[in-house]
This record gives sequence, structure tokens and C-alpha cells, in this order.
Amino acid sequence: MTYSFDFGWLASYWPVFAAGVAMTLQLIFIGGLLGIALGIACAWARSLGPRWLGTPVAVYVELIRNTPFLIQLFFIFFGLPALGLRLGEVQAATLAMVINLGAYAAEIIRAGIEATPKGQFEAGASLAMSRIQTFRHVVLVPALERIWPALASQVVIVMLGSAVVSQIAVEDLTFAANFAQSRSFRAFEAYAVSTVIYLGLAIALRAALMRLGGLIFPAPETAR
Repeated sequence: MTYSFDFGWLASYWPVFAAGVAMTLQLIFIGGLLGIALGIACAWARSLGPRWLGTPVAVYVELIRNTPFLIQLFFIFFGLPALGLRLGEVQAATLAMVINLGAYAAEIIRAGIEATPKGQFEAGASLAMSRIQTFRHVVLVPALERIWPALASQVVIVMLGSAVVSQIAVEDLTFAANFAQSRSFRAFEAYAVSTVIYLGLAIALRAALMRLGGLIFPAPETAR
């Protein structure tokens, strides 16, 4: 039996796919911003913060990095209500993405911090800066500049991993593909289109993040 490819029927589902793309972008925008902020805080705690704070942060990082994202998502959405904390689908998905990205970003940023020459810390101390001021004004920006490509790649990975949030009924791009194929019974076309869209989103997101990095960390002008 020869399979007859037909993509024309997908035109009637474009609003569903558009809504799915919008939800995926919303999740990665909020999750990316908050996740990187959490990663910066955790990287500071492990590298420059008080010792008592470094241990629980290290436990958090190892726990998240060594467990599946889907399990983390299920724990937040299905497990936390047992403790009286009930979140909506989008809230749970966003929180899971923030927690997941925060752990990976913490280690990436910490690598950048630990590559900072000790002279920069001494320069901050000579200016009577506190440890937090030194971190913010002297250490953080050069550290982020060093690891920005790796951090951008991790954000893209988290965006692609967000496909599993459809398991808790978040209406993202994967949810849209599942919906379309369940109505048409043409799984190949539905998932082929979603694959191409995810590929385009990943390429565009990485390019946007690298462009943003170029604006935040402009290259020094070459000597004339």
C-alpha cells in the first residue's frame, strides 16, 4: 500500500499551530529570563557566597541535572497539590522550565566566574566594593561574555525540551500537532510540520540570543 502525502488539509489548522507557537515562545521567554536570573544567583552562591548557602544550592543543581525534565514537570503539576500548592498548567510548565534552566545555567555561569582572573577580585576590593558589588560590577559581565554561546545553546535546549509540557495539557506546539493528527489521522504530515517549525524556532532563537550577546558584549574596536 502506497502512502499518499497530503499537506493541504493542514491549512485549516494554522490557527491551532500559530497558537501553539505563541505558547512555546511565551514559555521560553519567561522561563529563559527567570531561569538565567536563577542561574546567576546560584552561580554566585556556589562561587562567592557564604559556605552555608553553597551546599543547598549544590544539592538543587545536582538533583535537577540528574533527573528527567518530564519527572520534574509531573512533580510540580501532580505532586505539589498533595502539599496544598496547586498550579495551573501554564504556571507549572513555566516553573518547571525556570527550575530546570536555572540548574544548568548555574554551572555554565559558574565556569565563567571561576575563569575570572583573581586580579579582578582584588581590584574590586581595592575600591572598597562589597563581595556582591564586586560580583555585579567587575565579575559578572566578563563571565557572561565568556560563556554566552554555551548559555544560549542551553536556552535552546530547554525550549526544545518544552515539547513535553503538552503532557499536562499546555497548548504548545506539540499539543497543536497532537490535536491536528488526532482529528485527521495523518500523523506524518502533522509531526513533519511541527518538526520543521521547531527547527525554525531553534535556529531563530539561537540567532536572536547571539545577536543579543553582541549588543550586550560589543567586540572591542580594532586599532586603526
